[in-house]
Amino acid sequence: FKSGRTKKGATMFIDYLAVMLINMAAGLAILLCYLTGFPSHQQEKGWAGAFFAVGAVAFIYGLSMTLTWPLPGSYNIAFGEPSVLFGVLFLAAGFSIGRSQSLLPLSLYAFFAGIMAVVMGMAIINLRMTSTPFLSGLGFILTGTAGILLLPTVRFPKNIGVRILIAVVLAVGILIWAYVGYYACWGHLKNFAQWKP
Repeated sequence: FKSGRTKKGATMFIDYLAVMLINMAAGLAILLCYLTGFPSHQQEKGWAGAFFAVGAVAFIYGLSMTLTWPLPGSYNIAFGEPSVLFGVLFLAAGFSIGRSQSLLPLSLYAFFAGIMAVVMGMAIINLRMTSTPFLSGLGFILTGTAGILLLPTVRFPKNIGVRILIAVVLAVGILIWAYVGYYACWGHLKNFAQWKP
């Protein structure tokens, strides 16, 4: 979102959104590799740490944003609450993968979390939130769609059509979140450069 310079004496909001966006891109990339790599039983456990790492960052920052509202207005809802669900999903996935448990029950949770992300994306576009409303909204919609598609992907692991579909959705989502995230890094460094506590 747009973060302008504050007037003299005004309080600057805390903005750690860029790291959340880049974490999202990394998480989707890890999920894409995991789902399309057909890891063996021995190799599968090695993915647990990566899922934990992404989940921890998403959950900690998302929970902080949800509880403290560091950003202006409803940006805290749009980015904080979905990040909590995303973080919990990845933490639980890391736990399940590490213990060689089925991801099917977790994919049911992802289904409903995915619907929420799609709704958030549509709202961001409709309300023209962020400096790139269509791109950000599309990122939410694609991430949510991937969450929805996780259920048939896990339920029917040998269905190539479903795997290709979720792979394409994830790949485009990764590109969007990586672009928005690194663009935010640059923009935040520029906009906050002159601020002094």
